[in-house]
Amino acid sequence: MTDSAAASRFDSLPDSPFPRLNALIEGLAPGKPPLVMSLGEPQHAFPSFVIDEINRHAGLFGKYPPIIGTAEFRAAAAGWLARRYGIGEAIGKDAGLDPDIQILPVNGTREALFNIALVATPPEKRGQRPAILMPNPFYQCYAAAALAAGAEPVYVAATRETGFMPDFEALPEELLARTAMIYFCSPANPQGAVASHDYLTQLIALARRHGIVLAIDECYADIYDRKPPAGALQAALAASRGQGDPFADLIVFHSLSKRSSLPGLRSGFCAGGRALMTRFRNFRNIAAPQVPLPLMAASAACWADDAHAAVNRDLYRAKIDAAERVFGNRFGFYRPPGGFFLWLDVGDGERAARELWAKAGVKVLPGAYLSREDSPYGPPGNPGAAYIRVALVDGIGETEEALARMAEVL
Repeated sequence: MTDSAAASRFDSLPDSPFPRLNALIEGLAPGKPPLVMSLGEPQHAFPSFVIDEINRHAGLFGKYPPIIGTAEFRAAAAGWLARRYGIGEAIGKDAGLDPDIQILPVNGTREALFNIALVATPPEKRGQRPAILMPNPFYQCYAAAALAAGAEPVYVAATRETGFMPDFEALPEELLARTAMIYFCSPANPQGAVASHDYLTQLIALARRHGIVLAIDECYADIYDRKPPAGALQAALAASRGQGDPFADLIVFHSLSKRSSLPGLRSGFCAGGRALMTRFRNFRNIAAPQVPLPLMAASAACWADDAHAAVNRDLYRAKIDAAERVFGNRFGFYRPPGGFFLWLDVGDGERAARELWAKAGVKVLPGAYLSREDSPYGPPGNPGAAYIRVALVDGIGETEEALARMAEVL
């Protein structure tokens, strides 16, 4: 491949939203002491036992970690899946999910979400360039992965009219026939929408009718407002009726970045169908980064402990309560069922972001920077253009101050 050919593969790669935001407000002095609400980087305290676990296993920094992780890590992840989704009876070597084969640690879920496209995408499907579907708005990693795999990224609108969920069922049959993989996120970033059990069941059925791999990003699964969101493994198991591998061509991704406020640990895991996970493990043995053994020990302790995740969830809920008090029914405010973002309809997200910085010193992200406007699968225009994304990641005091300033300016 020539240099020009390599470059052309990524010509349609979306720009990263954060450099775009910096360019948008360049030259504008913040109107008040800055408060950053643009980046979804959790600022809550992480569990105190994490450092103890790292120190206890520090000698293992001198060893190469196995790509499959440790038995303790896999058991902790499997135990959490059982507690969180009630699929304990399906976990075991002779049941639906074998932790030694169907659970893999990952070096942060972004790398795994990227790499799965390289494994799941054939050179062509039905004699055509394969497509990879994703919601619009979307996580930019999905698009980069599709392009790297030689697929066409297809952005499927997720708007208020569709409950902020993409309507994959409405897509043309000829597109679904050449689709290799679907990226899907629940709870959704940025809208906080949560897929119902029925939605997931229908999505799994659609994928199986067309031979499509499902890559389900569930990184916000343990941050929710009232009701724990349904999971794709849970839905697949219920729909399987004991026939074959219930998780075939399905892979889910989970992270400690949000659940445990550990974005710097770069630790998560993926789990899914036996054949797909075997292929992914073989690829990862050659090409993927490992999680260092001391960090894996700390991760296992996090997955085994639900108390800190409940405290974390309560902190986010208190900030959503504060936002509801401040905004009421203005700016399209709604309580996000999952995640820690507000998705506010301000008419013009870019203009609002500039004004909030210049007048209030509050940095938020224009919704247009998380969306594409050139997708034929949805209403015309950019589905995020009217919105701003507000990350409720700081302490309650800073958050309440930022929300008050925003209300005054908006």
